[in-house]
Amino acid sequence: MARLVVKGEDLIVRLPWWGKVAARSRDVHVPLSAVHQVAIEPDWWRALRGERIRGTWIPGMLSLGTRRHPRGKDFAAVRARRPVVCVELRRPSPYARLAVTDPNPEAAAHAVRSAAGI
Repeated sequence: MARLVVKGEDLIVRLPWWGKVAARSRDVHVPLSAVHQVAIEPDWWRALRGERIRGTWIPGMLSLGTRRHPRGKDFAAVRARRPVVCVELRRPSPYARLAVTDPNPEAAAHAVRSAAGI
């Protein structure tokens, strides 16, 4: 599945090749300066907001792609029944939230918090 990677001044949602096809997107890059808050959501479905506008949504299984809601857009790479790292973002990011099922959510959340200085 997807991974959160810190590289230089960017936070990257790195997708496997099949994830890029399903999400209809390349890897997502946002500036670390846009990171506002990082949390781990144990209930995967609570991490999803709004409706799918691009990508793949299989109810009860996964959500890959962009979702729209009243406060903006989120990028989700979420698999069911697994914890989700939720990264809340502010401008200049094109997304309000990144929701990612990372293989090691605690380590990913810690790495993002450390790199963003929060």
